[in-house]
Amino acid sequence: MVTKPNLAYHIQLRKTMKRIFLLILLLLPLTLPAQTARIAVDTARVIGAIDPKIYGMFMEPIQFNPKRFGLNEPPRNTLYGTLYNPGSPFANKDGFDTRYIEAARELKITNIRWPGGNYTAGYNWQDGIGPKDKRPVRKELAWGWLENNQVGTDEWIQLSNAIGAENVICINGGTGTLDDARYWVEYCNSEPGSYYADLRAQYGHKKPYDVKFWDLGNEVDGEPWIMGHKDAEDYCKFAKEAAKLMRYTDNRISFIASGSSYYTPDGKWVDWNLKVITELRDFADYISIHRYWENSPDYYTYMGQGTMDIEEKITVPANTISIVRAKYKIARPIYLSFDEWAPFGRGLLPTLAIAQCLNSFVRHADVVKMANFTMLPSILERDKEKGLFKTPLFYTFKLFSNNCLGTSLNVSVECDTFSTSSYYKNIPYLDVTCVYANETKSLVINVVNRHKEKAIATEIVSSSGAFAARATVEEINSDDIQAPYTFDNQRQYVPVPKEIEAKGNKFTYSFPAHSFTQIRVKVL
Repeated sequence: MVTKPNLAYHIQLRKTMKRIFLLILLLLPLTLPAQTARIAVDTARVIGAIDPKIYGMFMEPIQFNPKRFGLNEPPRNTLYGTLYNPGSPFANKDGFDTRYIEAARELKITNIRWPGGNYTAGYNWQDGIGPKDKRPVRKELAWGWLENNQVGTDEWIQLSNAIGAENVICINGGTGTLDDARYWVEYCNSEPGSYYADLRAQYGHKKPYDVKFWDLGNEVDGEPWIMGHKDAEDYCKFAKEAAKLMRYTDNRISFIASGSSYYTPDGKWVDWNLKVITELRDFADYISIHRYWENSPDYYTYMGQGTMDIEEKITVPANTISIVRAKYKIARPIYLSFDEWAPFGRGLLPTLAIAQCLNSFVRHADVVKMANFTMLPSILERDKEKGLFKTPLFYTFKLFSNNCLGTSLNVSVECDTFSTSSYYKNIPYLDVTCVYANETKSLVINVVNRHKEKAIATEIVSSSGAFAARATVEEINSDDIQAPYTFDNQRQYVPVPKEIEAKGNKFTYSFPAHSFTQIRVKVL
């Protein structure tokens, strides 16, 4: 029998125990060690073949005036005096800097999209052909400078040939005409015998260039900035007629329609893509998507929202393509060309943003079949006193472009997550892709650890056979995530391969905080 004093004691004891239990529950997430993450690889879980054209470059002549930013420096141009500089001791016979050419060849760049860009919306391609001393100087309205047209169609193609890359030409979808578009195809691709093909031969290039890929305008949806802006209906009418005439001129060419670049909060970019894909479904082989990684002073906003935003700009248009193909019973594929992308700035965080963008392209290999990094001179860093040098940005791109060819696999990833807002939730700390090369039975595992402070121990499991005894690891990282890249430290930036044990069907690796790691291993 429980007396009243004993009853009061037991009630108080239960209350005390309940408080202790609740306190344990509250402290548990803070005191337990971080969960070991897990990456599961199965070579049968195929996403799609990785198209080498995702390792392309974008190039546009842009002149910056540093005085606008309070800097007492002369204007800098992304093309003239940089990539094209006939007076330089580094110039090749065509006037292009061989240091950029050699770097692009090392990266195995597959295509170059030119001549723009906003620049294209006011560009007349006929200004850039013929004797250079006869080419007109034009006021370039997109960026506000005087263009002497020393680099035109023939020179751009000489650059691409030197690199070993295909050409992707963007027509003027702003102030340009249908005739401008069809005559440009004739100049590039027709055998001698017609006016513009004969003109090409007269200027020293008898053999046709056979340019396959043609952009039907650039960022035509960008009302605040693009010259000759059109609404979706007017753009589709223009693009459809341009494509018709261009294909009459050469029926072998492929078209990239101008998709979204103007991302207003009202979501009209979704409507733009739906209209363009629907109306150009019989012409477009690709839909162009442009997106630049957004800056933020907050580390996790930068690392987390940036990658989720890029993913959204792929998945939403991809789903739109699927809807249109289903509605109209379209058998042939329509792909995405992510033909302008880049983070802003230099240093480790933009480099990790590049790794995450490339991871996104690999992850969506079934639909992203072309991509162009902005822009070609950015693959090297410039010290105005000491010259050009390679940075972790270069080596990150190289690890992808040289090694990530084959089949993209749908990997299973279990790891902790973080959120930056009510919209951007449950973002994995580990951003993972995996590539399988069937010929060599090799896996390439790409991992960005987004955690700012913690390494993440990870179990890597194969359900497709045992790993070979050894795996090769290369890592991009820095103790100081804000430190700029410098000429004097360039040797430190070269990733040093190391070998680790990878026996049986699983092994463990700890991915350092704020890092990009690539693991290459064979499966038996």
